[in-house]
Amino acid sequence: MELARQLGDVELVTVDSMQVYRGMDIGTAKPTPAERAEIPHHLIDLADPGEEWSVTRWAAEARQVVAGIEARGRRALLVGGTGLYFQAVVDGLEPPGRYPPVRAELEEEADTGALHRRLEVLDPLAASRMEASNRRRVVRALEVTLGSGRPFSSYGPGVAHFPPTPWRLVGIWLPRPVIGSRIGARLAAMVAAGLVDEVERLRARSEGMSRTARQALGYREVLAHLEQALPLEAAVAEAERRTRAFARRQRVWWRRDPRLSWYGSADNPFAVLPQLLGEWRVP
Repeated sequence: MELARQLGDVELVTVDSMQVYRGMDIGTAKPTPAERAEIPHHLIDLADPGEEWSVTRWAAEARQVVAGIEARGRRALLVGGTGLYFQAVVDGLEPPGRYPPVRAELEEEADTGALHRRLEVLDPLAASRMEASNRRRVVRALEVTLGSGRPFSSYGPGVAHFPPTPWRLVGIWLPRPVIGSRIGARLAAMVAAGLVDEVERLRARSEGMSRTARQALGYREVLAHLEQALPLEAAVAEAERRTRAFARRQRVWWRRDPRLSWYGSADNPFAVLPQLLGEWRVP
């Protein structure tokens, strides 16, 4: 927000897989109405919580939004931590579709090795890119290959490929203890702001919550509190643990990308603002 204020010609594009859901406001740390009135925000409140959401849908929306911002003579500032969504736009990834009936059939095979051997026949290149024991990746590759009728590997080199890009990519680094403390404080603030009531309202709707929405950080744990009698204190502790683990995975994900310029601070992210402004003001 402060960067947008100082630059004056940007609109914020939220790269978050859960802020797309209407009504999931507190637990996703969605920008407030006042913030959204001050600086234009995009890709928020796109879907009903009862809908399944996907990177394919998000990428299509994002491309339109960025084109619209640039057509108005302004600049898009993408902000957020959903790495796959980010790469779908910056690298033009073509995410494969989903084929639930095919996946359900594949899941009936308990032998992951057998599935990998099947993939070696259908798509040797994809099979060579993954461990034979990585069931999630093997099943996904087979699902796409069988469901789409084209090899999984034909959808591109994947997220581990970092081609040249016209985007300026910047990461903000804080020490792990600081991140952990901020996570704990934010969860406490969410609970105080009414997170439990928010989840109760969402689950009580006739449409309910989709599988995707129910897995969101914080929401899954509060649902366990409401539906399985998990004590609220334990639910919050589990949400904090899972969020810390997610933060570690984010750090690993972004560190792989050699195109990012990293700026760090001992405890205050605002300390890196001058460097960020310098990145944006370079022609």
